[in-house]
Amino acid sequence: MLSPNEIRQQITAQIIEALTSGELLPWRRPWTNDPNVPGLHTSLSTCNPYRGINQILLQLAASRRQFQSKWWGTFNQIQNCDARVLKGEKGTHVVLFKPVKRTRIDENGDETDDSFCVLRTFVVFNAEQTSRLEQYRIGNGPFDTHEMESLFDEAERVIAATKADIRYGGNEAFYSNGGDFIQCPLRQQFESAEAFYETTFHELCHWTEKRVGFDRNEAENTYALGELVAEIGACFAMGELGLATTDNLTNHAAYLKSWLKGMSSDPKFIFRACAMASKAVEFVLSFSRTSVESPESALA
Repeated sequence: MLSPNEIRQQITAQIIEALTSGELLPWRRPWTNDPNVPGLHTSLSTCNPYRGINQILLQLAASRRQFQSKWWGTFNQIQNCDARVLKGEKGTHVVLFKPVKRTRIDENGDETDDSFCVLRTFVVFNAEQTSRLEQYRIGNGPFDTHEMESLFDEAERVIAATKADIRYGGNEAFYSNGGDFIQCPLRQQFESAEAFYETTFHELCHWTEKRVGFDRNEAENTYALGELVAEIGACFAMGELGLATTDNLTNHAAYLKSWLKGMSSDPKFIFRACAMASKAVEFVLSFSRTSVESPESALA
């Protein structure tokens, strides 16, 4: 059985390979989702999106194997749906952080409860690798432009619900930590609506930093990590809302070298970035969700 560090090293190597091979950044999806199945890669058993690094692993697998469906499940989960995995199909490895409780003796000789996380891998299959799960496959019908407008309206609602101080105008997009405000060009200054929302969510992820406990002064590779968190977080938010990301990577070229350096020197770097990106997006979305959950409780 592989150790947690070996698992991280293998996964990091996959992502480094994708980044250095000239492929699109593995967390980006520059196309419009099918209107019936928008969003992030999702578990068949829970109907919840996969979190953190697993989103990137499944996106890599889907891109390389040309899967269009967002639905994934283990062999047993698929059987529980009265379906089966097609003969000869190979699964995709994802990871599970499982909390384990234990009792230990502290420095005073007293028993104390403690917990730690065990990192394990398990295998999932895409709905397109199965039979009898046709309802989870993406159709080939044309995309309804009215549906796209409703997705833009939802993005506007999500952004407004945060009540973040966003100042529109000028030719720069940035988050001012000292002033606690976001500066963003006007929507018509962007090449597309998707580019506008992607940029806004990028800066909103920076806006969450002090709110979700990301201290740039304490993190290693702090600038590179902060930009990677905002980059992945923006893509996660766009995926959650069913919006495509752009394929213009001009703004990312300057960061790519530092991201690769961080991943090569620290196998936990990409895991940390993905976990923090998920946390940032959950916080942003929590303001507009119609549930009793507060933004603070979404951080637990």
